[in-house]
Amino acid sequence: MSRHDDGWEPRTRLGRKVQEGDISSMEQALDSGLPMKESEIVDQLLPGLEDEVLDINMVQRMTDSGRRVKFRCVVAVGNRDGYLGFAQGRDDQVGGAIQKAIGVAKLNIIRVDRGSGSWEDQPGGTNSLTRTANGKAGSVTVEIKPAPQGLGLAAAETVRNILELAGVEDAWTSSDGNTRTTVNLAKATFNALENAAQSRTPAHARDVHYDGVSE
Repeated sequence: MSRHDDGWEPRTRLGRKVQEGDISSMEQALDSGLPMKESEIVDQLLPGLEDEVLDINMVQRMTDSGRRVKFRCVVAVGNRDGYLGFAQGRDDQVGGAIQKAIGVAKLNIIRVDRGSGSWEDQPGGTNSLTRTANGKAGSVTVEIKPAPQGLGLAAAETVRNILELAGVEDAWTSSDGNTRTTVNLAKATFNALENAAQSRTPAHARDVHYDGVSE
């Protein structure tokens, strides 16, 4: 018997395991090593997931039939308790681009390696990171360092939004490059958190799709 009666019919092995109750947490899903290819899996295991639209841009290009306009949206999703996803999506309408990005971001969910890595903190906390994390996207590099409890997030707005969705409360951050490009700043921040978490994620489960473009 299925645990859920919502009309979802899983198409993957991981989806079937989730629906049948063999996997009941996102931690188990990520540790299973099975690829995350259905956003409904995340809906079932992380029902309190929030999304944040980080940037919306209008993209124009010339085609044989004339100028074509699309919207590109950059989105992060998270439960503010250790799980985070990121993606961008394009569509003819803003709403469609946002929904595409959210769907792909769910497939990119990672478990953030939170902890109390600052020498000023007692071990065992989850307010910050366990160690320094570095990420790069385009010309932008981001470094996130553990900070003591109570410091807050010393970060630019985009970086702070992503860290908050991930459940990181205290951190020192620095960035370099063309940080005015929101998509690269956001992606570099996500990459930093992903790099810090990869040692705990099976290699064959790291199938990341940053862009939900469907031309």
